[in-house]
Amino acid sequence: MAEDLNDTTKYRPYLLQGGLGMPNREYYLGDAPRYAELRSKYQAHVANMLRLAGFSEPEARAKRVMDLEMAIAKVHVSVEETSDVAKGNMVWVRSELAARAPGLDWPAFLTAAGLADQPRLGAWQPGAIAGISRLAGTWPIQAWKDYLAFHTISNGAPFLSKAFADENFAFNGQALSGTPQQQDRWKRGVNATSNALGEAVGKLYVERYFPPEAKAQAQEMADNVLKAFGQRLDSLDWMSPQTKARAKKKLANFHVMVGYPDKWRDYSGLQVVRGDAYGNAHRARLFEYRRNLAKLGQPVDRGEWFMTPQTVNALFAPSQNSVTFPAAILAPTFFDPDADAAVNYGAVGGVLGHEVTHGFDDIGALFDENGNMANWWTTDDMATFKARAKALQDQYSAYEPLPGVRINGQLTSSENIADMAGLAAAYDAYILSLKGAPPPVIDGFTADQRFFLGWAQNYRAKFREAALRRQIVTDVHAPAPWRALTVRNLDAWYPAFGVKPGQKLYLEPAQRVEIW
Repeated sequence: MAEDLNDTTKYRPYLLQGGLGMPNREYYLGDAPRYAELRSKYQAHVANMLRLAGFSEPEARAKRVMDLEMAIAKVHVSVEETSDVAKGNMVWVRSELAARAPGLDWPAFLTAAGLADQPRLGAWQPGAIAGISRLAGTWPIQAWKDYLAFHTISNGAPFLSKAFADENFAFNGQALSGTPQQQDRWKRGVNATSNALGEAVGKLYVERYFPPEAKAQAQEMADNVLKAFGQRLDSLDWMSPQTKARAKKKLANFHVMVGYPDKWRDYSGLQVVRGDAYGNAHRARLFEYRRNLAKLGQPVDRGEWFMTPQTVNALFAPSQNSVTFPAAILAPTFFDPDADAAVNYGAVGGVLGHEVTHGFDDIGALFDENGNMANWWTTDDMATFKARAKALQDQYSAYEPLPGVRINGQLTSSENIADMAGLAAAYDAYILSLKGAPPPVIDGFTADQRFFLGWAQNYRAKFREAALRRQIVTDVHAPAPWRALTVRNLDAWYPAFGVKPGQKLYLEPAQRVEIW
């Protein structure tokens, strides 16, 4: 359930591709040895799960599950196509479902999903939806029974006995991501509680760890970033006055949410039973699903948070034209109210700028000031924007984190634009925060050096090879160390550290990408 992309005053239910036990279609269809190995391990994992649950002939059942998921993977669209919002904005009328996607009993499906009275549904990947529906009508019922049995067990495994939890981790943690050791049980319990009762936990977190002074300081930083971004819009030499006026209008209509929601979610309708971990998890999922169903037919809640306050992350919601900065990211190393402003602006200021820029990246640019998918660009301006974005895609596609494995510049395009322009806006915001005072030198480091060090420490990271390969294939973000390298596009970074021609990270001025 989300806003109707053509009229964001209303909610729309969406149909999306799904049904795979591994991260995406590449894991099923890729011809690299790594994928072949994982397919073998996955089929063994399916058999192990079914065996633990007491099913007869687990190997034969696992083979049927694997064959069916291979068929599903073949009708899935790619990650790149899924990220194409314009293609995803497809509306199907309920009366047309049987013709558009024959095979599935749509009345039964919609009734079970609580959507029987919905006349219109968004079809995000129409080809995949039709393909999966066709499989529902053609594959043997026994294959579907085995498939549903396995996925029911798999979804519940973290809340079942140790044998189930260990087997679940052996594949999803160790085999897929290379994680050597499972989290302590108490930590998994805390995470499960936070997932089920997010804002209730968040309220406690805010009371203990996020004082009003920190919120006020973060809000001031956000205001400076917005002001700096507006000034950057004013100074653009490639955008026409017509498009620029609409961009400024969109920026002025941004809704910035800092720390925690104004109204806390009510969980009184969720039954929590001591000693019933599986039941609690099931009821929590059902509670959240029904909460979203209840939105249909109601006015859109512009104050809803899509992240909990204890989440270390941030979010731009294009259909609400809103940016969200949870309390937990407003803490070290991203933000410290007692730290030097240059470090804070380089660290969380870069994140603030990143989320603001998402309103103007190659996805956000498709949405107007009200969050509706609508064109507010001249043809020439959009062509220039796409050309500049393509230059950044090419820059990132040249990075090779592992031998023979390059970053997908197209897949990561939106995030790379947001990093580059967001950091530039944060730098300007820091200068604004000085109000004309000279930037101080602290411990022998200039303000520019401290600013860029603040950015770099956001993205200190180590990866196991399996996890790195998985991220490159599935994630719209470049791996963290390569996100840090967006500084190569900012002129101010070069004198700050004396980066010279011929050095590894040096980019000729003509090769530096600037969009916003």
